Amino acid sequence: MFAALRQPLARASASKPLARAFSAYSPAQNAVAPTKSPKLEYLLLETRGRVGLVTLHRPKALNALCNGLFVELNQVLKELDDNKDIGAIVLTGSERAFAAGADIKEMKDRNFIENYLEDFLGHWTQITKIRKPIIAAVNGFALGGGCELAMMCDIIYAGDKALFGQPEIKLGTIPGAGGTQRLIKAVGKSKAMEMCLTGSVNLTAEEAERAGLVSKVLPADVVVDEAVKTAEKIANLSQPVVQMVKDAINQSFEIPLSAGLTFERRLFHSTFATKDQKEGMAAFAEKRKANFTHN
Repeated sequence: MFAALRQPLARASASKPLARAFSAYSPAQNAVAPTKSPKLEYLLLETRGRVGLVTLHRPKALNALCNGLFVELNQVLKELDDNKDIGAIVLTGSERAFAAGADIKEMKDRNFIENYLEDFLGHWTQITKIRKPIIAAVNGFALGGGCELAMMCDIIYAGDKALFGQPEIKLGTIPGAGGTQRLIKAVGKSKAMEMCLTGSVNLTAEEAERAGLVSKVLPADVVVDEAVKTAEKIANLSQPVVQMVKDAINQSFEIPLSAGLTFERRLFHSTFATKDQKEGMAAFAEKRKANFTHN
């Protein structure tokens, strides 16, 4: 199930910095109301403590994923990743749709040569290069590219009405941003085959949790707040060690077990060069709360 715009799409310029988009958000504040920056056409930004909250905002198109949206998303996530006052990120959509798929009107007339030469959709995966943890808070439709985007995040929390699927085959194509590769690692070969080959077998939130695609199912009206609570907990832990954990787990998808165990052990050894390891173990021995300084 894909959404499409009735009007031509405006493409955002990748060269425009988004620093001003964050000027209204003070990390010292507990929460700031979502704001549509004049620099952003497809997103809303908010900070809650040390958490950056990014909301996909194309309500008339069920948050259909277009080029301009990903240009903005990549820039915003990079700025959050570089912001020392932010320790984790939550990515969400609306209660009706996290993202109902790619914008088909934008891509329907493309051809093989331009797709190949431009590496079409290649920039969609920039999210996987963000070093800080990203939690997807998914409500409503997460279909096609929406499901793929959620799977690029590190943790998925689902509202109880969320729906996950890969319907691309019904449009005469296949998933192009990880649907055949990441989905199998979450739900196994048989279910991934069934979903991608039929295009009509979708997972409810409860089914996605049982399959291992999502971590937790929550009422739709609290899923974002719960994701932010988890992100805040992560953001207040040692940031160098948080990033090491993310690196180690992600490496397990790329390398053999023996190499992964060695990689993990070397990262474990390296934590002993940090002040946070000294503080964390001292606090445990002294039965007090650790005060991490991210060093």
